Amino acid sequence: MEKRAAHLAESYWGRPVPSFGDPAGSVLVIGLAPAAHGANRTGRMFTGDRSGEWLYRALYRAGFANQPTSTHADDGLRLNDVLVTAAVHCAPPANKPSPSERDSCSAWLEAELDLLSGARVFVTLGSFAYQQTLRVLGDRGLAVPRPRPRFGHLAEVQIGDLTILCSYHPSQQNTVTRRLTEEMFDRVWIRAKELTTP
Repeated sequence: MEKRAAHLAESYWGRPVPSFGDPAGSVLVIGLAPAAHGANRTGRMFTGDRSGEWLYRALYRAGFANQPTSTHADDGLRLNDVLVTAAVHCAPPANKPSPSERDSCSAWLEAELDLLSGARVFVTLGSFAYQQTLRVLGDRGLAVPRPRPRFGHLAEVQIGDLTILCSYHPSQQNTVTRRLTEEMFDRVWIRAKELTTP
């Protein structure tokens, strides 16, 4: 991968990016894939890019993070009751995972679901993450509705005791065009908080 001029002196992580956050959390955040010059560079999900800036600011405002910034893996960021992962764990070409990448990475999400016994809310960032989440849950024998509910911002799907909460992805394509505003994004995390507060 060709480095950006701003990062020429840095060593890129350049491997599958592990999940980040609270493994006992009740909220699982599922993104698309590591950004080529974000998580693929820093080695931490949604860290070092604009999407991560949006995500962690929103999590901080909602009380899920101890600070609003995420610049590198040792910056002191801690998440409370939230684990952040992605449908694909390696940076795909042009940020568009192929079906084979999607399928080969599904084992990561499967393994996370086995470990996350307390997760009650899955927040899917974008339609790719939403579709992959439904696919993996269906493969696990859960009663995914047929036909599958359409993806939309703040759409909710109930599968047993699990709630899937949908959000537009905080990509620059969505935030610069204001398809996703910070107010719209905050509503996702307020709702996640409502769903996980006894």
